[in-house]
Amino acid sequence: MLFDQAEYDLRCEWGLPGLLCLARISDAVVVVDVLSFSTAVDCIAARGAFALPYPCRDDSAARYAENKCAVLASPQRSHDTYSLSPSSVRNIAAGTLLVLPSPNGSALSFSSHHARTFTACLRNAPAVAASLTGSALSVAVIPAGEQWDDGTLRPCLEDWIGAGAVLSLLPGRRSPEAELAVAAFERFCGDLAGALSHCGSGKELIERGFGCDVRLASEYGVSSAVPLLSGDRFVDYINCSSSEIR
Repeated sequence: MLFDQAEYDLRCEWGLPGLLCLARISDAVVVVDVLSFSTAVDCIAARGAFALPYPCRDDSAARYAENKCAVLASPQRSHDTYSLSPSSVRNIAAGTLLVLPSPNGSALSFSSHHARTFTACLRNAPAVAASLTGSALSVAVIPAGEQWDDGTLRPCLEDWIGAGAVLSLLPGRRSPEAELAVAAFERFCGDLAGALSHCGSGKELIERGFGCDVRLASEYGVSSAVPLLSGDRFVDYINCSSSEIR
């Protein structure tokens, strides 16, 4: 197939179509959604809690959470209650099941049926890459992107950088798409906070009063959590028990 980057070990493509195209021939999939989902999941996993991805923010999310005996995160970013704001989940109690509804990283994770689906951000990119090195010969890294008002995909700088942060540390031959992601990371790695705060997504969050999330998401290599999708939830692959991996 022309678009599956099959001749390369390290692959990169945007959004759900990219995930579905690359996952079928890759040993592992890594979903990257830096300013919201992936960083929130990293914070949740690092606390010994569990994030359940869900693609919709409508009434079905509440029913899904009830069926899973889980807490439902607010569909709107919030400082005061659990939400996609990474700062809102930094003190989540160990063992908590939290449904995170989102049309981007969460929707991709929910739709991934690959046995080894991870999520990564800047905070845990080295840890995720280290876990994959030696255990996966071919890796598909999927930047989630954002959405325009009409629902179409908006490729965004922060997810290019996050994808490149993972790919830059993995051994193997990179596709041109993966090389471009690595180039984005290497261009901005000296000032990740500046890049994220001045890109469109970061400026939007700062204007809405969530500059704390931009700063938190800009931190590089500060987390050892490796969130692996196990059944319906992300668990910390490094620190979880074998019974938590399904």
